[in-house]
Amino acid sequence: MTERRVTLRPADADSLDYVKRLLARNDLPTADVREKSDRFFVAFADGAAVGVGGVEPFPPDGLLRSVVVESSRRGEGVGAALCDRLEERAAAGGVDTLYLLTTTAREFFAARGYETVDRAIVPASIRETDQFESLCPSTAVCMRRRLSP
Repeated sequence: MTERRVTLRPADADSLDYVKRLLARNDLPTADVREKSDRFFVAFADGAAVGVGGVEPFPPDGLLRSVVVESSRRGEGVGAALCDRLEERAAAGGVDTLYLLTTTAREFFAARGYETVDRAIVPASIRETDQFESLCPSTAVCMRRRLSP
């Protein structure tokens, strides 16, 4: 699959149920999906929804969250393309550094240039998000990637 074939659309009223279902099926937090619906995106390839992801911007920093691909589409480059699109949107919105928490995808994000960092060095704007304060377990690995050189 070429990355050009994956496009993002902002989650809307019609797609929020899909976002919640896909996150729930993959044991990712859903508690604030409706409250922060403007932060979520649905990825499409070949006319079908293939994944979701979110970005919470706090320029110059941002939080990459809830990135997941349909199990039937894993291994095709959809996850990388989805992250590329989310990172592009974040950078266009003034984000220089993206942070994330993960319990299962450390290697995937490390291969994308994310480095493991101690939560103590994360900017307060990110540490004070629901993801950091309550939705993700304290055992989740914290990572960051600088989007701009």
